[in-house]
Amino acid sequence: MEKREGLEDFSLLGGPLHRLGCRLGLVCGGTDTVALGLVLGAFPWLVLLALALVEGLGHALFSIEAIGKHVRLLVAIPLLFVCEAFIEPRFTAFVQGIVRSQVVTASVRPALASEIARIARWKDAWLPEAFFLLAVALLALTVQSGNFFHYLFGIAGESNPDVVGEATWTSQWNWMVCKPLFQFLLLRWLWRLALWCFFLWRVSRLELRLVPTHPDRAGGLGYLELVHTEFTPLVLAISAVQSASLAQDIALGGMTIDAIYPSVAFVLLVDAVLFLGPLLIFSRKLWKCKVTGMSDYGALAERYVNAFDRKWLGADPAPDESLLGTSDIQSLADLSNAVSIVRDMRLVPVSQSLLMYLAVAALLPLLPLVLFKYPIADLLAKFFGGLSGL
Repeated sequence: MEKREGLEDFSLLGGPLHRLGCRLGLVCGGTDTVALGLVLGAFPWLVLLALALVEGLGHALFSIEAIGKHVRLLVAIPLLFVCEAFIEPRFTAFVQGIVRSQVVTASVRPALASEIARIARWKDAWLPEAFFLLAVALLALTVQSGNFFHYLFGIAGESNPDVVGEATWTSQWNWMVCKPLFQFLLLRWLWRLALWCFFLWRVSRLELRLVPTHPDRAGGLGYLELVHTEFTPLVLAISAVQSASLAQDIALGGMTIDAIYPSVAFVLLVDAVLFLGPLLIFSRKLWKCKVTGMSDYGALAERYVNAFDRKWLGADPAPDESLLGTSDIQSLADLSNAVSIVRDMRLVPVSQSLLMYLAVAALLPLLPLVLFKYPIADLLAKFFGGLSGL
């Protein structure tokens, strides 16, 4: 079997935190980082809880105004690492697939191996994570008002005086440790997304052998859809933090329930840019493949149908062979099917199922906000009232 050195080792896992998790035994098999995420979320939350109980602030910590603290640590952070564990094998399988299927031909494989080596150097570098850590530390020390981070990092409702008090150890632990930890991990994921986008862009510049009649209707790149489906936990994490931020704003009186719609639209826009936008990178190549395919297969179909028409329907003498059981009709149907596949070829490897998965993941955490406008007791009363006819 041909050796493909360097082409089977594509990975986006790496960096100081990942290496630390491996040394502590919190990363199983080099790719399952869920245990690391659970520890990173649970440990600061337990410290936060202990400090709140010691200072007599348990009632404030478990109020709706403080829900963001729990969601970031107990929901969002583990989901970030669940996404790592789910998507990492997909990254590797995508690279293996485009090599195995000859989308990347033998002559182009050295260039692909070079790009993989470049990504490996960047993902393992310590400088990005050091920069992110410094950035969130400075943010914690200097930012006291809502801005872009209000939406992306989920610090809504907490630029005002903290619900557990400004001068308490609980508040300081939350502001100086818990929130920076989440922001650091989110920036770390955004860096990984940037590496993935860069890698796809570099692959798109290679001489790819795309097949217009490929059954995936994406020239052989259809597996990218499965890769991006695995971003669902990351979408859930972002939406959960946003939902908690909006809930805090509503509970603190800074927003009405009817004012959340721009924020919901913003969430969908961010998700579309982050998780669908990278798939547009191959649109130019797919368009060229489709145009070429329509020209080539159109010419082939024209030659075949003309020959078929002359043989079976033209003025030439009737053939000796029987029309029943002839392979000519089946070949005509197969050719028609091939032309249909080329005509329906997608310019972006995105299907309705991918859109549905990402939309559900983005909107599901936002549904509980409806309870601010329609309390669950009222909803249940209306439901059973409708059933009973009262």
